[in-house]
Amino acid sequence: MNLACGIVGLPNVGKSTLFNAITQAGAEAANYPFCTIEPNVGIVPVPDARLAVIHEHIETKEIIPATLRVVDIAGLVAGASKGEGLGNKFLANIRETHAILHVVRCFEDDDIVHVSGAVDPVSDIGVIELELCMADLDSVQKALLKAEKKARSQDADAKVEVGVLERAAAHLESGKLLRSGATWSEKDLVILGRLFPLTMKPVLYVCNVAEDDVAGESPLVAAVTEHAASHGAEAVTLCAQIENELAALSPEDKAVFLEDLGLDTGGLDRLARAAFHLLGLMTFFTAGPKEIRAWTIRRGAKGPEAAGTIHTDFEKGYIRAEVYAVDDLVQLGSETEIRAKGRMRVEGREYVMRDSDVAHFLIGR
Repeated sequence: MNLACGIVGLPNVGKSTLFNAITQAGAEAANYPFCTIEPNVGIVPVPDARLAVIHEHIETKEIIPATLRVVDIAGLVAGASKGEGLGNKFLANIRETHAILHVVRCFEDDDIVHVSGAVDPVSDIGVIELELCMADLDSVQKALLKAEKKARSQDADAKVEVGVLERAAAHLESGKLLRSGATWSEKDLVILGRLFPLTMKPVLYVCNVAEDDVAGESPLVAAVTEHAASHGAEAVTLCAQIENELAALSPEDKAVFLEDLGLDTGGLDRLARAAFHLLGLMTFFTAGPKEIRAWTIRRGAKGPEAAGTIHTDFEKGYIRAEVYAVDDLVQLGSETEIRAKGRMRVEGREYVMRDSDVAHFLIGR
C-alpha cells in the first residue's frame, strides 16, 4: 500500500534530523529555519522482529520488511495559510499525505534557535494546527461558493453539500480541527473528503526530547501527552539526535547502545508501530526459499485484498489461501509440522486476515 505520513512542525524542532534517522537518506539538517526547501521523500523500512523469527524456521535468499512512505515537509510558521514563510506550497504537500507526524520540540537548548523565542510545545502545536484550520477553511469556503451556486438551481445534492460545508466552515472558524469536537456521517465524510482536509487527517505527536531525557519525563512531554489525549490522539517520545546516531550503527552495536540508555527498543521502532496503528494497518507475511516478506494491509482486509497487495491481478483471480500464524511456526518448527498437526488453515474469499498471518495464495487464471 502506497501510504504516506507527512512530518510537520515549526522550524528547528528536529524534523529533518528525525527524517535522516528513519530513512538514512542524508537530508540536510541545519540550525536555521527553512532548511528543508523541497519536501524530502523516503521509503522507510518498518522494523519487525517477526521476520527474523520466521527466518529461524524457513531458509530464504532475501528478507524484505514492510515499508512506509515518509515526507519531510518544511517548517511551518504563523501565517503559513496566508503565504507567510514558505506558505501554501507546503500545506499542499501535507494534503497529499494520509497521516501527520507532528514533531514537537520538548527540549531546551540555547544554541538552537526557537522561532517564537521560547520553548512551549502546546503553544507550538497551536500555531501549526491553527494554520491547518485556516488552510482548510479557505478550501471549504471556496467549495461552499460553488455549492451555493448549484443549490440556487434547485440541485438537491448541492443543497446537502451546502449544509455540510457551512457546518464545517463554522467549526473551523472557531479554531477547531475537523476531526475533533464534531460528528460526521459517512455522507458528510464523502463530501469533505473531496477537499482532502488537513485537519481530518489522523495525527501522531512526536515529542523530540534531549539526550538526557530519553524516557520523556520532562513537564514538556507531559504537556504534549495531555494535549494528545484530549484530542483523541497519541504521542511518542524519542530523541531525534540519538535515533540519528543509532541508525548508523550495526544491529549489535545498536543493542549495546540501547542497553546503555536503559531502553528495550529504539524510538523509531515505537514510531513505526504507532504510525501503523494510526493508519489502521497490519502486517501479513509470505515465506519461501526466494524471500520472506512483510506486506502491509488495512485492518479488516479479506483474503483477496491481501493477495492484491502482492499483485493486482491476484485479487480478481483469488481462489483460496493456506494460512497459519507465526506463533504456529515457533511452536511446531516447520510448515511440514504445521500441516501434519492440522494447523494449516484453508480460507476462502470471505476470510478476514489477521496480523501475523503467514499466507500462501492459490490464484486462478
